[in-house]
Amino acid sequence: MEPAPAMTFPLFQRPGTVVFLDDDPDYLEMLALVLPRHWHVKLFLRPGECINYLQQEPPFWEADAWNQQQLIDHWREGKPLIPQILGYWSKYTERYALTRVCVVDFSMPAMDGLQALAELVDWPGSRVLLTGQADEQVAVRAFNRGLIDQFIAKQTPDISRRLIDAVEHLLATPNARHAQTWRVTLSPEQNALLRVPSVGRDLAAFAAKRWVEHVAIGDPFGVLGMDSAGQVSWLQLETADGLNALAELAELEGVPPAGLDDIRQGRKLADLELRQALGRTDAPELTAAFPVGHDEKLLGAVFALDAVHAPDVANSFSAWLARQDKREVQG
Repeated sequence: MEPAPAMTFPLFQRPGTVVFLDDDPDYLEMLALVLPRHWHVKLFLRPGECINYLQQEPPFWEADAWNQQQLIDHWREGKPLIPQILGYWSKYTERYALTRVCVVDFSMPAMDGLQALAELVDWPGSRVLLTGQADEQVAVRAFNRGLIDQFIAKQTPDISRRLIDAVEHLLATPNARHAQTWRVTLSPEQNALLRVPSVGRDLAAFAAKRWVEHVAIGDPFGVLGMDSAGQVSWLQLETADGLNALAELAELEGVPPAGLDDIRQGRKLADLELRQALGRTDAPELTAAFPVGHDEKLLGAVFALDAVHAPDVANSFSAWLARQDKREVQG
């Protein structure tokens, strides 16, 4: 039996901080100017300050993991997931401060980059090493030993673009612990569907274009996402085999015959489970469906959440980012 394909679509995704450590202040000043403005960036000149900053984070990672697990535990007790996720997004804005990626220069006078990273025993983020030409073999060995996730030669043409691409790739890489937490909400069939390569690609492209943060769940089946301004939408997922059952439920909710036919034919989906999860009693909404993946087994439709149910926009990622300190070199 062939192993199941890897899950390429992150079940749980959000922004985070990117830290840079380099002993060259001019290089750090350049990074402050060229790095994407939608990143939260911290720039460190001295290894000790950078290490101390990151060593403070593991307890906050643990607290955030516990908060997520609480949502799952409450779901197992019968509490709907969608309102819980919305509450989590509203309440815990400190999640954005957690550092997802640390980029360290190898060649520094006080300690080299690998020595600095070795101090971060419990810090769970991704690690990138910047190397000079003479250090490349050291970086290869470090990569092979799993000490770093990527290395980039500083003399690489267009180093800024290469660095941005590498960090964006790591920011988009699923976090194994978060995936493990949220995978339990998926049935084996839903899990298998999300592992289909074309489905994963379509969902990843959709999420990247629309949201900065999302959670995929199986009850109901879909993806809840939020953009940088705090606007929330629900990507409902439905198998082609489930359309008749959805139409039957829609008929009980008073959807007229033309709408029922649209559901059965896969032209539209109805937001029945979303309404139930949010405790809404208004009339069902039907929205145009589109294929997810190449084999036409899965359909998606997008439903916007109104401001009554969405998190406070004052706690959106853009609003949080605007409240942070300017990009200045520390030390």
